[in-house]
Amino acid sequence: MSFWKIFFGSLLGFFVGTILITLFSVMILAGIVSSYSSKEPVTVKEKSVLKLDLDYEISEQTSYQPVTYFSLKDFPPSQNPGVYDIVKTIEKAKDDDNIKGIYLDFGYAGGGLATTEQIRNSLEDFKKSGKFVIAYAEIFTERTYYLCSIADKVFVNPKGGIEFNGINVQYTFFKHLLEKIGVEPQIFYDGKFKSATEPFRLDSMSTPNKIMTRAMIDDIHSHIIQRISVSRNVALQQLDSVNDNFLVHSANDAVKYQIADSAFFIDQVQHYMKNQLHIGEKDKINFVSLENYMQVPGKKTEVSIDDDKIALLIAQGDIVDGKGSDDNIGSEKYVNLLRKLREDDKVKAIVFRVNSPGGSALASDVIAREVELTAKKKPIVVSMGDYAASGGYYISAFATKIVAQPNTLTGSIGVFGILPNMQKLFEDKLGLNFDNVETGKYSDFGVPTRPLREDERKIIQDEVDTIYLEFRTTVAEGRKIDRDKVDTIAQGRVWTGTQGLQLGLVDTLGGIDEAISIAARLAHLSKYRIAEYPEIKNEWYQILQKLSEDKNNSAIRSQLGIYYPMYEELKELSQMNGIQARMPFVIRID
Repeated sequence: MSFWKIFFGSLLGFFVGTILITLFSVMILAGIVSSYSSKEPVTVKEKSVLKLDLDYEISEQTSYQPVTYFSLKDFPPSQNPGVYDIVKTIEKAKDDDNIKGIYLDFGYAGGGLATTEQIRNSLEDFKKSGKFVIAYAEIFTERTYYLCSIADKVFVNPKGGIEFNGINVQYTFFKHLLEKIGVEPQIFYDGKFKSATEPFRLDSMSTPNKIMTRAMIDDIHSHIIQRISVSRNVALQQLDSVNDNFLVHSANDAVKYQIADSAFFIDQVQHYMKNQLHIGEKDKINFVSLENYMQVPGKKTEVSIDDDKIALLIAQGDIVDGKGSDDNIGSEKYVNLLRKLREDDKVKAIVFRVNSPGGSALASDVIAREVELTAKKKPIVVSMGDYAASGGYYISAFATKIVAQPNTLTGSIGVFGILPNMQKLFEDKLGLNFDNVETGKYSDFGVPTRPLREDERKIIQDEVDTIYLEFRTTVAEGRKIDRDKVDTIAQGRVWTGTQGLQLGLVDTLGGIDEAISIAARLAHLSKYRIAEYPEIKNEWYQILQKLSEDKNNSAIRSQLGIYYPMYEELKELSQMNGIQARMPFVIRID
């Protein structure tokens, strides 16, 4: 009798739970629908201030995130503006008479160095309108301070501080970890600077890697200090001294050495801003968020839907075989996009925005072929983001012109392959043994349960050598550089955009706007509209997609904290297929 009670009780609980989950899902959808249907047009009052909070990982394209709480009354999805939308919005604010200034309200900004440079340049252009830019934070990270140093006034909380002590690059080495768990990474590579494999075969940086990294960060550091010197009107020698000797330990130190203008609390910052706006102390400042201001129509232009187009094709993330996902560059997806744009008569030029550390050598070669074919029919200008290295450079080489930021990381012309031998892990740690029956000598080629034979190692190394030769040939033909010169600047070495310009890997320095201007000139266009690809999926689709995603990754990130990047690197290793054209796993510049 008790069995049936338990059985029917469990069955009833299952149905009740299912109904409740269904009702809750319907309520979430109703909340989303309600939030969009109740949206009111955003209006900008006189004497408004555009408020930028960039405290999120800035991607190339705008994305929408589901909220972390539930409320039928107030259900606004989170919007994370992408680089291009941020730049366009700042440009729009420059010409808006109702916007009197910009308030930078963040101490940490996501995105890499080139993203920072792009936004900083937009703020510098905004200042030409005569409007103010004010920055405030309790604590500024060094990269965020570089972005905010363009402001007319930099305010820091009296109890806060500014990180201003130079650049550090740190690599994580997994060699001993892999030895402990019984995994032997069988490594094949070409290029003496191909440091992507070093974390798995060494326990510290090689001499060539240190030489490369030192030259790279010295160039980046020099660029940053020079620009801060100009924007802050502080002597270069003084900034170098403050930086090298770590003289800024507090907010008062930052003011003393002219890194900041004043140590202010938030009420003092608002008082200063009210004076700039010429409003009373009791008046409220009309702040307009970046997300809301993006919805405000800009000034009417003569451009119509029928005008010629410049396509802005954005490629961000690892380069992978097949269709890929929204977070990477799938070869099949981008081949189809490039063909579509090449055959579209309304598209007169393409700006190919590349922000990638590379990935699959095969996928890179497939995309590079489509770029080559496209360049023969219409101008295609590459705009490099934070990274356009290894495979990211491979897919850029055949472009008509290449534009990079001074601190873009590019080059890394080299390839490698890693095949794990997990025999010791299986046998010594897990007690597993394997036995095979094969029809041929190479039937079990590449299995992770035994080490490779010498003849098998030669097969893989020959393939790596062949792909490396093809990579160098692509660069030589695409950039019209002598093959011998390509060999001297290849070898897997990573360069900055400034160094790439000197070597002929890059044509000019600049951002997306510069690339669009060059594309327009090459296509002889005086009037055109920008069409963004891949087309941004609507808010509903993105939110529902996020809600349906596996939450394990968020839980792992939360638990691992500062160790999460190491987990990410090992996960990427496990997902690699075939020969890779990829820059060093992670170059974290702090």
